[in-house]
Amino acid sequence: MNFFGKKKAGSAEPSKAEMALLNSNNWEEEITEQVSELREVEKVAEAAQERVYTLPTNYTLQDMLELMVDSEGSDLHLSVGNPPALRVHGRLVFTEAPVFDQARAEALLLPLVSKEKAASFQQTGHLDFSHEIANLARFRGNLFRQQRGMAAVFRVIPRNIPTIDQLKLPAVIRSLCQEHQGLILVTGPTGSGKSTTLASMINFINQTRQAHIITIEDPIEFFHKSQKSLIDHREVGEHVLSFADGLRASLREDPDIILVGEMRDLETIYNAIKAAETGHLVFATLHTNSAAKTVDRIIDVFPGKQQPQIRAMLSESLKAVIAQQLLRTIGGSGRVAAHEILISRSGFPALVREAKTSQINNYIMTNRDEGMQSMDACLVDLLKAKRISLDTAKDIMTDPLFFKNQGFPIDVPH
Repeated sequence: MNFFGKKKAGSAEPSKAEMALLNSNNWEEEITEQVSELREVEKVAEAAQERVYTLPTNYTLQDMLELMVDSEGSDLHLSVGNPPALRVHGRLVFTEAPVFDQARAEALLLPLVSKEKAASFQQTGHLDFSHEIANLARFRGNLFRQQRGMAAVFRVIPRNIPTIDQLKLPAVIRSLCQEHQGLILVTGPTGSGKSTTLASMINFINQTRQAHIITIEDPIEFFHKSQKSLIDHREVGEHVLSFADGLRASLREDPDIILVGEMRDLETIYNAIKAAETGHLVFATLHTNSAAKTVDRIIDVFPGKQQPQIRAMLSESLKAVIAQQLLRTIGGSGRVAAHEILISRSGFPALVREAKTSQINNYIMTNRDEGMQSMDACLVDLLKAKRISLDTAKDIMTDPLFFKNQGFPIDVPH
């Protein structure tokens, strides 16, 4: 059927209106085909059998940690009254093993920490520490008490620091590593890979810049060997009293770059902003899911009377926010990072000063040429690449209409 009527004599080329409609129809067909292929991939993945993780009857801590590493797991959970559990590609699964009891907990876990730390654990009921097994990996551990007895979580830290390329981080990350002052935040929920992203950025700087880098962590996760840069690692509780204490002291230690493992409290946040404001490049993390929420979280930490001052300071010092989440790939055979990237350019400082954080997402969308991207735009790219399922995207999308306009079958509330 000819929707365009008769062509003019001698006219071999379709009109602009015809081309627009043809392109539109082709685009819709392409999206429909992509969604159909995505559904087929999901069905095949769902049919795959779950792996069974087995431990020997008299399992040791090394047995459990080796199983986690061999299974490409991220966390080992030990809780008295339950069998050991692994988090593999974001999913928590119990092992086929005897129940972890209090006697085994005390025998396996208490020898991992010093007498001083053991005393602190007895007093507070929780403790952060690190553990290393030669030729296997390093682990970040947390020991805590729960209703049935002791419990612990071990998170694996890769032996080799991954590069920006290996993590497939957005290209703009490299240019952020060339900044000489300001605050760059990597944010996301627990287990989203914030520390790994920061480690890859510090590694890139270490290979390309002559700088003094001080890291303040709890505990130290990735050890960087000085290359072009001089790197000093400091651990809370071992080398400094707190993050805030380490930040204050670092300003007298001639740093070019300061990495703060986590901005946990008002004093740490204020000192980080102050350090960025006074000519240092500061990297830090927060447990927020988006750039807008990151700005709000920082401001809301402070008393109301102080917030205008903090807004003014943050508007000038905040250089970028990298909000990331680790998502299960189709079939659960791995995870892929999704990123929202905010970079401070013309117009952004005013949004912070004037408390217009609700406009930050539009600011990101209109500045894609600067390397920025919204989380929703990143999710659409991952869907088109068949890396994640529609259900996964639905769990974290913020604007269903955006996905529907891209051709994906998303229900939009009226």
